Amino acid sequence: NVSFWKKALMGFDTPLTFLGFALTVTAVFIAIAIAVSSRWVAKPIYIVMLMVAAPAAYFTDTFGTIINQAMIENAVTTTTGEARYLITWQFVLHVLVFGLLPSLLVLWVKVRHRPFISKVAYNSLTVGLLLVVAAGITYLELGRFIVTLRQDHAMLEVFNPSGPISSAVKFSVNYMDQRDIVRQEIGKDARLGGWIKADKRPVVTVLVVGETARAMNFSLNGYARKTNPELEKLDILNFPNATSCGTDTGYSLPCMFSVYPRAEFSKKKAKATQGLMDVIRHAGIDAYWWDNNTGSKGVADLISFSSLTNNKDPEHCQKGDCRDGIFLKKLEEVVGSAKKDTVIVLHQIGSHGPAYFARYPETFRKFKPDCRTPQLTDCPIADVVNAYDNTILYTDHFLAQVIAILEKHRQTESGAMLYMSDHGESLGENGLYLHGAPYAIAPPEQTHIPLIVWFSPDYKQRAGLDGDCLARLPQGQYSHDNFFHTVLGIMNVETSVYKPERDMFKDCRRAVLGQ
Repeated sequence: NVSFWKKALMGFDTPLTFLGFALTVTAVFIAIAIAVSSRWVAKPIYIVMLMVAAPAAYFTDTFGTIINQAMIENAVTTTTGEARYLITWQFVLHVLVFGLLPSLLVLWVKVRHRPFISKVAYNSLTVGLLLVVAAGITYLELGRFIVTLRQDHAMLEVFNPSGPISSAVKFSVNYMDQRDIVRQEIGKDARLGGWIKADKRPVVTVLVVGETARAMNFSLNGYARKTNPELEKLDILNFPNATSCGTDTGYSLPCMFSVYPRAEFSKKKAKATQGLMDVIRHAGIDAYWWDNNTGSKGVADLISFSSLTNNKDPEHCQKGDCRDGIFLKKLEEVVGSAKKDTVIVLHQIGSHGPAYFARYPETFRKFKPDCRTPQLTDCPIADVVNAYDNTILYTDHFLAQVIAILEKHRQTESGAMLYMSDHGESLGENGLYLHGAPYAIAPPEQTHIPLIVWFSPDYKQRAGLDGDCLARLPQGQYSHDNFFHTVLGIMNVETSVYKPERDMFKDCRRAVLGQ
């Protein structure tokens, strides 16, 4: 509980208040431990608590990660390729020393249990005295306790093992509650609008869902390093003021593709309601989801889904991991043969940590020295940033290649690309690494995301997009709330669930078409 005690020490304004809080927490914890100390129950419970607390403490102490419900879900749904970068020798050593070793000690100790009546009386008295102490201190310091815990919501979440255990229980309860949900159909009235039907050539839109990309490391957004040398040469629209719905893929991805804005969104609603790709399908558009990550989180359950994570391509894949270049050959084939309007989602591995070095080939090691281990705290922060910036450099190249494929086939189709990341990433700022911080206290590094759009000249002409209007749009504020309706607008899908006020390009079409 090093992280917990550090937070408590910094949070309480006087040493006396901190001491009172420490005594209260300790008294309650010991009371609980004594309450479960029956003959056949105590040791298994204590061992489970130790084996939960040890790995949780490692990730919290090392990366600043809070093991909340979202992190439990991420752990359950992660791939073996991602998981192997988290199981380092430092992690194993930590679990052995702080989990397995004390568990063996618990097994070794011989406990002399009192007779039942005596045990109940003694334990009840002890637990009662401990709770009286805790209640007394809390009564005297209640105001300070409440203020501090409100200011730092995460303090109790990093308390081991209660934080991870309660999160696991919540995850299990929610899973059981939602497993039989019947998904409500939406957008059944979806149909193609006038301009997209007027030309027999199909419109092919590629939606690139970024992973762990933060806007502040894009040179398009003013970053000092040239991390976007290829995109800077293309006729793209870059939106520097975009924010995410959440701080982890399990939350942000369903939110991006949901009809609900962030203020109304919940994962239960997302599971109970069809999303963007289903509305696209209702309109008669071919819809594909290709994944180089941990799946679609339910978004692509009803459309064509392909996972590329276990591909054996020697150029792009090694040791169970594939870089995003794995998409390009397949994309070339489908775009080149498209006969009808099509939407293709490419769910990147992008900049997923902590093994940033595995996300780009050797030719993209521009920023050196780059951290070559998933144990980020073993590297200077500058080296971690170098490795991360190389992932952005490779994403820049990847997006440029996607655009090149769409441009190559402009004689037979009109192309568009929309790139938006699911969330950002902390790279050691304020002691935080990776992502997944509770949204209410998440730093901008985890919520400020890149948003880039490209339209082919033919697409602009067909859709009636006004160039001067488009040039003014990047100054606006956008978020995942715009994604659902903007994509429907790009594909000219007319449906009752489309809200034009959330379509980023609606006014630019109106300026020309008088809609």
